[in-house]
Amino acid sequence: MEASIEKEKISRFGQKLPKIVLEGSELHRKKLDIGYSKTCSCPPNHLNCLTAKEWLKHQIGVWKFFYEGRDVRDKGVHPATFPIALAKHVIELFTHQGELVIDPFVGSGTTLVAAQDLDRNAVGFDLQEKYIKLSGERLATERFLNNSQQIAIQDDARNIPLYFEKETLSLIFTSPPYANLLNRKRKNKSRRDRKNEQYGKIEQYSQDPKDLGTMDVENYTQEMGNIFEQLLPFLKPKAHCVINVPDMWWENQRITIHVSLINELRKRGYELRNIIIWDRTNVVNQIGIFGWPSNYITMGVTFEYLLDFWRPPEK
Repeated sequence: MEASIEKEKISRFGQKLPKIVLEGSELHRKKLDIGYSKTCSCPPNHLNCLTAKEWLKHQIGVWKFFYEGRDVRDKGVHPATFPIALAKHVIELFTHQGELVIDPFVGSGTTLVAAQDLDRNAVGFDLQEKYIKLSGERLATERFLNNSQQIAIQDDARNIPLYFEKETLSLIFTSPPYANLLNRKRKNKSRRDRKNEQYGKIEQYSQDPKDLGTMDVENYTQEMGNIFEQLLPFLKPKAHCVINVPDMWWENQRITIHVSLINELRKRGYELRNIIIWDRTNVVNQIGIFGWPSNYITMGVTFEYLLDFWRPPEK
């Protein structure tokens, strides 16, 4: 009986969704007819589809990745990207084929590309039309053996609950804006000495007042808490939420975004399970001499945090 119910769930999702949904389109702020149940044959108690050997690769607390040809690396296209390999590593670890992944701040669409490669259903959200169109372009190559769908939607992350039924999400994975810490001209010495093309530029995504990247850290943290508290009932029990963030320097002070988010999400009902370090040394173009010779500053740009939360099981 249980197996037949599961088949019925899967068969309902026959509608072919478009790659992108822009403001004003027919599917905007409507429930999505998209799959969320696993389509693999893994046993019920398995967390993912990984073999024991593959599982071992995910156990190390410091992760490294390389870019590939499909990755977006031009900051003129998007100011804060990450490798497809990173998104695939997270998605493989916390989901099965056919399950549903969302990215509330999808940006250039890397999470969706990774989900397409891995046959996971996925939906990404972004305020900016140009990033939604970019995501659609990157998803143009179909995986013909896959039955999953990936879609980028132009909308505020605060409206995500309008698109899903509760307890259908198997993973939230995102790299959100970094408060207003990108919303300033790049002035540091290493950029100036190298005549870096980013010197003097503002790398912020937009100046839309709804954009979390225009907010100070205190208001940003509060808004992030509001967004993720709304999403918690849509995660399946024990499903994971992984947030990729760095800490940054601001006016000679260390701004610990990861600490702020950990404290805030704990207050909102999430349980922190792990903190993984993404070691970026092999993808950073050049390392500048920060602080030399009078002020020791660690190279914050060479690593970021992957904050792994989950929705705690019912007691």
